Amino acid sequence: MDVLFIGGGLAGLTAALDLARRGHRVALVERKQYPFHKVCGEYVSNEVLPYLRRLGADPAALQPANIQEFWLSSPRGRLLTAPLDLGGFGVSRYVLDEFLYQRALAAGVTFYLPATVADVTFDPARDQHQVTLADGRQLTARVVLGTYGKRANLDRQLQRPFFQQRSPYLGVKYHLRLPGFPRHVIALHNFADGYAGISAIEDDKLCFCYLTTRRQLKAHGTIAAMEAQVLQQNPWLREIFSQAEFLYPQPEVINEISFAPKQPVEQHMLMAGDAAGLITPLCGNGMAMALHGAALAAAAAHDFLRGTTGRPAMEMAYACAWQAQFGARLRVGRAVQGLFGGPVMSELVVGGLRHWPAAVQLLMRRTHGQAF
Repeated sequence: MDVLFIGGGLAGLTAALDLARRGHRVALVERKQYPFHKVCGEYVSNEVLPYLRRLGADPAALQPANIQEFWLSSPRGRLLTAPLDLGGFGVSRYVLDEFLYQRALAAGVTFYLPATVADVTFDPARDQHQVTLADGRQLTARVVLGTYGKRANLDRQLQRPFFQQRSPYLGVKYHLRLPGFPRHVIALHNFADGYAGISAIEDDKLCFCYLTTRRQLKAHGTIAAMEAQVLQQNPWLREIFSQAEFLYPQPEVINEISFAPKQPVEQHMLMAGDAAGLITPLCGNGMAMALHGAALAAAAAHDFLRGTTGRPAMEMAYACAWQAQFGARLRVGRAVQGLFGGPVMSELVVGGLRHWPAAVQLLMRRTHGQAF
């Protein structure tokens, strides 16, 4: 085959659809069967719309929420509000990934579901990769893209530096209904050692997702106890927990979320989405970055596959394009994360930004891109 994707999240599905529509033989390996839930804020900046429309995957068909305003609260409940320059849309990963999966199937992408990659090697003599699945099947591809998300055992095999250090962060996600919550708003509410985001998705539902630390969870014993004793100190979060209808009994949870720098090319594999670098959820644009990274990776792979560039040029072009688009965004995201590390600092930052709207707009522009 021409291209093999390891991981079927937003970056993998979209780049696979892109390359299949360009006439290449494409396959994708995903460890779960669609559709499935993921820990994700489920807000997407409108910068992605031209690209999705070019691929015949306009999300308007999913009737997403139209989001135009940003709220930010301090742990004590002081609120900052600001318009979103580009705006965005809200749609669950359960729905969006299934939508892209069906588009990719129709475009001729071959799927291995559910399946796990056990090993990847590059053969320089043949200028191709060999991929071994956990069940023993062998696949070969001229180009392999790592699009498997935040953290996987493959990162250990690749000896990626971030995998050697434990991350203190964990993420928790619910879907819920909350009468009266404005569907044009994405809100971020701070609490001790974390922050929570809430915004509308399809079917009058809301996505409620928060980031905190293992230390916080260990101190309180259970997620429910931590939510009651820590998150609900913020009055906005207390209102959510007291008034919302939670739509599934147990949340989706993910551990070891790392915001450490990563490389966009590893052992001749192009990495895209969270596998290439993860922006802090406080900056709220990871889904758009995954889609934009897919566009960059697909363009680089296409030039290589049609013989316009060689492998070194493909890898260099993609790495440079990725860094140009996302390097500064990730650095700003990590800096902003540090400003909200504790209740006192969070109160000071939110209080200051309430009187400095130009700074809020500047931070948004530094963590969001332009339409592509």
